[in-house]
Amino acid sequence: MKTLTIAALYCAAVCAVAKANSPEHDWLNFTRVGAYGLRSDNAEAIVRDAQASGVFGIEVDNDIPGRYESFLDPAEKLKAIRAVAEAAHKAGNKSFVYIAGTECITAHADKVEHSVAKDHPDWLQRKLSGEPATFTSGAAFWISPGDEDVWISPYAPEWRKTYMERVRQIAATGIDGIYVDIPYWMTHFEGWEDTWASFDQYTVDAFRRSTGLDARHDLKLGDFADENFRKWIDFRIATLTDFVDEIGKTARSVNPAIKTIPEIYPGIEEEAVRVGADVYEMYGVADAIAHEYEFGSGDHMASSRSQLDWFLYQAGMLSFRAFAGNKATLLLNYSWDGDEGVAPKDAMKNLAMSQVMAGVNTWDAPDHSMAGSNDIATRKEIFQWIARNEKILYLPRVPMHPVGVYFSAKSRDYDGANFLPSYRGTLLMLLQKHREFQVVTPRTLGEFRGAVLVLPDVSVLGQEEKSALKAYVTGGGRLVVTGKDATGLDVASGLRRFQECPGKAYFDEALKDFAATSTTNAEEFLASVDSKPELIVEAAPTVVANIASVDGRPHVFLANFTGLVPRKIAVPSVQRNVKISVPEGKERTLRVLPFLGEVQTVRGQHVGDRLVFTVPPLERGAVAWIEDADVTH
Repeated sequence: MKTLTIAALYCAAVCAVAKANSPEHDWLNFTRVGAYGLRSDNAEAIVRDAQASGVFGIEVDNDIPGRYESFLDPAEKLKAIRAVAEAAHKAGNKSFVYIAGTECITAHADKVEHSVAKDHPDWLQRKLSGEPATFTSGAAFWISPGDEDVWISPYAPEWRKTYMERVRQIAATGIDGIYVDIPYWMTHFEGWEDTWASFDQYTVDAFRRSTGLDARHDLKLGDFADENFRKWIDFRIATLTDFVDEIGKTARSVNPAIKTIPEIYPGIEEEAVRVGADVYEMYGVADAIAHEYEFGSGDHMASSRSQLDWFLYQAGMLSFRAFAGNKATLLLNYSWDGDEGVAPKDAMKNLAMSQVMAGVNTWDAPDHSMAGSNDIATRKEIFQWIARNEKILYLPRVPMHPVGVYFSAKSRDYDGANFLPSYRGTLLMLLQKHREFQVVTPRTLGEFRGAVLVLPDVSVLGQEEKSALKAYVTGGGRLVVTGKDATGLDVASGLRRFQECPGKAYFDEALKDFAATSTTNAEEFLASVDSKPELIVEAAPTVVANIASVDGRPHVFLANFTGLVPRKIAVPSVQRNVKISVPEGKERTLRVLPFLGEVQTVRGQHVGDRLVFTVPPLERGAVAWIEDADVTH
């Protein structure tokens, strides 16, 4: 019998973890989330219900560090977490447990001697004036009368030490993931929006150690042109990113396979800078992010979204997928909240369709709760269809001939009022023109291989970014700069400039009247970003076509928003003339998987030098992919 060396055992373990964490095998990439309140006696019942309704990835809520009583004594809740982890594993499922980030509630604080604020006032986040982040039931719907809700500085050393010990204890239960709810600086309750907190002593001291500056006196709060305020922005984002990073490292020190999943509600917009929880940065340290995404001015409920809301939702989700790389993106959103003109099942189907066509994992709950469903039979239907087709929906999507659109994190941080309309408008225009695009970020810039890259009103570029852009154009790439130009490159180097940003103009027009938005004034810009794709999609501008290669085959993920009217019409108008064409050559077929339907085969017609496929009548959505005609199934 052979004896394995320690090195060999270690190598085998590393290989096993690497395989489990690849996008083809990581369970997070295939989640269909359902949430449940966890008690000491209902673990088995939770797992039975999840199995019956097609849930894969069970979220349970018994929040240890976010409730002062269990922050001090977690024993009973740890036992319940262990029970649900064991029950889920026995059923072949996965589970993850909710914990609060920087928030902590003391129950019945008006009647008990001890609370966070009473025992540890130094822990609390504070306004510049010194006012502590302490709230009662009027501040948020989840705070019960008599309870005390506080927000704690991540730099409070005694709190952070105990918090990380609770993370270790949770990881030791065998649970598959830790779901960290809103690790924020308190700037989102009424009266705190413009505070740019926190100015507690622990945080002020940490900022001084980091920068040499006094946060209380050396900043012009809210002045994005002030270099010291920009350092405060960077510091606040780095603080929360490091906090989430430490949670993950602490948990993995006990349970190497455990996942860290922060829940963040700001997306690509300005709110991310204000609360300090930036999903672009956090994707670098988390295993996945669960987005509670309101996409700026959009409507949170699927039943009441306009067509523009749906398109901005796509732009946000596709940005998240670019930030994530091969990591999973979970979307906790809400389909219906009593709109009498809309059937709950229709709103649920629209929401799920829009999410899976963007490659994100769906999590729909009633009202603003996390648990339950507006219609359990519809959720089961959706989840079972996703399960049957999960590889088509969630294997990595590889760009083919994309137009690159640059998400400049620092332009968003320091100059969001200009950058965001340009960025979102550019994506909106390309979506409505059915152009394949790839969101490019500072992390992926050096790897981008598309023929053209758009910088939409990008005003802030670091030296590494400038060097990467110079290398891109030197290598033959076309750079299209709209609005501000921070590249330092000249036109002769392969750069095309548009003094006024067509994307921003398009965005402004769409906000006024989406149905009347026209690209007439942007034809020169669209010609400049033509990437000469082989695969071409023809469809109404109210249809989204996300184009990528999946498992070596060209795929088109179609989402139909035609005819939707907020609170009135939630069944899209059927589109009967959607066409997909490729150059003539090898005989090919088109395979089409309608949302909630079964795969169909479509033969093409030879038109000139192209092979043209007409997609069967498109209802809500569909996935279509090109296959060689001799492929058998």
